[in-house]
Amino acid sequence: MITQSPGHLVTRVISLERYGEVLRVPELRAALAASIVGRVPIGVATLAILLFLQGRTGSFALAGSAAALYVLGLAAVAPLLGRMIDRLGPRPVLSLDAALYPGMLFALVVLAVKTESRWAIAVAALAAGASFPPITICMRALYPRLVPDVGLLQAAYSMDSAVVETLFIAGPALVALFVAAGYPVGALLFAAVCAGAGNVVFLRSPAVKKWTVHAPGERRSLLGPLRYPRLVAVFAATVLYSVAFGLYEIAVTAFAASRGMPAAAGVILALASVGSAAGVIVYGGREWPLSGSRQLLVAMALMAGGLALIAPVSNLYLFGLMSIVACAPMAPVIAAQSLLVSRLAPRHMLAESFTWGATCLLGGVSAGIAAGGVLAEHVAPSWILLGAAAATLAAAAIVWLTLGAARH
Repeated sequence: MITQSPGHLVTRVISLERYGEVLRVPELRAALAASIVGRVPIGVATLAILLFLQGRTGSFALAGSAAALYVLGLAAVAPLLGRMIDRLGPRPVLSLDAALYPGMLFALVVLAVKTESRWAIAVAALAAGASFPPITICMRALYPRLVPDVGLLQAAYSMDSAVVETLFIAGPALVALFVAAGYPVGALLFAAVCAGAGNVVFLRSPAVKKWTVHAPGERRSLLGPLRYPRLVAVFAATVLYSVAFGLYEIAVTAFAASRGMPAAAGVILALASVGSAAGVIVYGGREWPLSGSRQLLVAMALMAGGLALIAPVSNLYLFGLMSIVACAPMAPVIAAQSLLVSRLAPRHMLAESFTWGATCLLGGVSAGIAAGGVLAEHVAPSWILLGAAAATLAAAAIVWLTLGAARH
């Protein structure tokens, strides 16, 4: 006989109190608040670069290539910055980037206004991406230091993923406000100020001040985390499910265009982000009786199922509503991956391990967008969505074959 009330059963499924417990961890709240300000460019900078340069030069090719180079800079330099954080601590890296990044964005603006030199703009965009302060990586490496409880650590990574999803939702809206006001350059300057100020405050937080560097228990290797087969398997899976993210974005854009409402793509992607943020809040609101690798497997299986579920939908409005549910597992996949990396990576390589994950994520999304663009010329959006589901299942297969029976 069930004697528990429905409300009690719901709290056993999800409890926001777990997030309260995380925020009550000494020194975490101040670091997290500062990191949010410093991470505002995540949702703002790429779109701001694209719209500012297109409006200034009239060239989509120049604007698109500059935005792509900005992302390339982010991805290419991240592992090096992670290694420096592991060896020196975050202060030298973040202090330098907090000055360089706003300077590079300002240089990009000046070059676009004064010269319109394609090569100079390209170099500035690449340098801006390469100098973006890796504050997200610092937070993900900081959580295991501050949250020793494994169950709460899952909630911490879920909360962090929810923060990033929120920035992806709010960022384009902020850019749209600047563009609507006739001041698109303001979005870039706003991103620069947030990055600089947020990182200065983050560096002054007690948790970062007390950061200690872990001495390696073994000889250092140029390969870093790539020496460890299980981490390599997680990174490979990250590339594949990130390809699915990129394919989904193109599929939505192509689907909306095929229905004569291309602007609806932005609304659908925003709804998908809302669903993703809600999904990760649910995921982190409970301690699941599964190992980290099994949690990642389940999340990827649900993600693949969601993408396959919306593939045959032909009504634009129904597609948008179903995307909220179908995309709910996306942020949980990232949170589960972060939790797994935190368990698999050696302590003295934690930051670098997370940066490799970020590089794989950015590279996979870029590859998915590129492949989706080619596919959109030849096949219906439904096939692109099925391709995204297949890529996610391939990622799950890699994790299953290498980590399926692990207790991590």
